[in-house]
Formats: sequence, C-alpha cells, structure tokens
Amino acid sequence: MSKEQSHPGLFKVIHRKGSFSSQLIAEKDFKAGETIADLTGLTPGPKRYSSVQVSCTEHVELNSDLLYLNHACDPTTYLDVDRFAIVALVDIKAGDELNFFYPSTEWEMAQPFECWCGSSKCIRLVSGASSVNRKKLEKFKLSKHIQTLLDERDG
Repeated sequence: MSKEQSHPGLFKVIHRKGSFSSQLIAEKDFKAGETIADLTGLTPGPKRYSSVQVSCTEHVELNSDLLYLNHACDPTTYLDVDRFAIVALVDIKAGDELNFFYPSTEWEMAQPFECWCGSSKCIRLVSGASSVNRKKLEKFKLSKHIQTLLDERDG
C-alpha cells in the first residue's frame, strides 16, 4: 500500500529498499529563488528529528513528505521559516534531490550525526548552528532566529 503524496506534482519521496535512507525528489523544474511549496499544516511540537525550528524557542512538526528533506552542505533549497515556504537556492531539474542545510534553522539538533558529503563546505558534525564556527556558517543562508542566536552567542 503506498502513502499518498503531500505535494503531488512538486516532489515525491523515494525509499531505498533495504535501507532507512530516503530522498525527496523534485517532480518538476524550479528556478533559483522560486518558492517550491508553502509550509502549511505544520503543528507546534517539541524539538525532535521530525521537527524544524521556526524561532529561537519554537519547533513545528513537518507533517508531510518534507520529513524526507535530507541535510546537505551544498543545499538545493532553503526553508524560509519566516515566510513558511521552501525556496530553491539553485536551479533544480525534475529528478534532482531536494535538501537543505539543517543548521540554517536548527540551533541544537535532537539527533546529531556525522556528515561525510565531501563538499568543500562540509561541517562534518551536524548538531545545529550552536556548535558551528560563525565563519563556516557565513557560507550559508541562515534563518533570522539563527542569526539572532549567533549574535547572542558571539556577542
């Protein structure tokens, strides 16, 4: 039995057999700067692997196929939590993976993990912006609340 897509025609989830890894794949082309989808139907909740931080203190549950939006140190999208939209950072072709830089919204992650993507911008330990050097973070588009928390941390 297959689960119904939350955003048909925009993106779909690809599950790999025998693996816990999945990918969110674009079903159409998007231009850099274009809104891919509004972040609707998100409900407040605690910090979890399935949530996104939307302010200095609040998280929301993804409640959709966006749950399968993987981390990347060379992200294709940005979660604009101020506008509640997912936005293309680069030109995206149908069939490309949609992903985002987790520390762009997350100050401290519920489940940190190691990244070995090989990107020149790779931060290695993905545990949230609180543990990343400001100079490294300047290479990424960051949410306003992450900027605020960085200012508080760094003085």
